[in-house]
Amino acid sequence: MAGCCDPRGCDRIFGDRFAARTATRYRKRGLDRTARRMVGLLADRDVQGATVLEIGGGIGGIQLELLRRGAVAATNLELSPGYEREAAALIAEAGLTGRVQRRLVDIAADPAAVEPADIVVLHRVVCCYPDYERLLGAAADRARRLLVFSHPPRNLISRAAFAAQNLFFRARGSEFRTFAHPPAAMLDVLTARGLQPEYTHRGLIWRVAGLERR
Repeated sequence: MAGCCDPRGCDRIFGDRFAARTATRYRKRGLDRTARRMVGLLADRDVQGATVLEIGGGIGGIQLELLRRGAVAATNLELSPGYEREAAALIAEAGLTGRVQRRLVDIAADPAAVEPADIVVLHRVVCCYPDYERLLGAAADRARRLLVFSHPPRNLISRAAFAAQNLFFRARGSEFRTFAHPPAAMLDVLTARGLQPEYTHRGLIWRVAGLERR
C-alpha cells in the first residue's frame, strides 16, 4: 500500500525497494484503477490553477497526473523517506521540477506545519493510520475546496484480511498495522469540518469518497 502509515515501522514497510517497484509499475502502466478514478473525479470538477496536497502520496503519481491536467503546484507529505529518490526521478522525467514540494511530516501529529491547499488527496492512506479522526480532521482543515480519499470497506472479509496481515507483521517483529475503519464515521469527521459528500464509489476492494466545501 502506497502512502502514509503508522510511524512505527513505516519506513521498514515502505522503503527503497518498495518505492522502486512502485515507480517501475507506474512507468509501465500508469496509475492503478482507483487512483485513475480519483484523478478523473477531480479533473471533472476543474483542477486548473489549483494547488494540491497529497497525504501519503508515495512516489507521487497522482500529483503528476493532476499537474498535467492543470494544477499549478503540489505538496506531498510522507512518513517514510524511502520514496524520495524515485519520486525525484519521476518529477524530472515529467518535466515538473520545481512544482512539487516533498516533505516528511505527519499532518495528524503536527497539522500547523502544513499549509492549506485547494485539493487534498489521500489514496490508500487511512487504512494504514491508527487514528483516522486526527488524520482526516487535519486533512479536512487543510482542504479549501475538495477532498478525495480511498478506503477499504469494513466487512467480515476486510477485517479478516487485515487481521491476517497484522498477524504477519507481528510475527516479523514489525509495529506496522493496517486498519478497517468505519466508513460512516470517517465521513462524519469530514462533514463536521464543513465538507459535503458529492461522490462515492463502492468498489469491491477500494471505495472512493469525494467531498466539497460549500
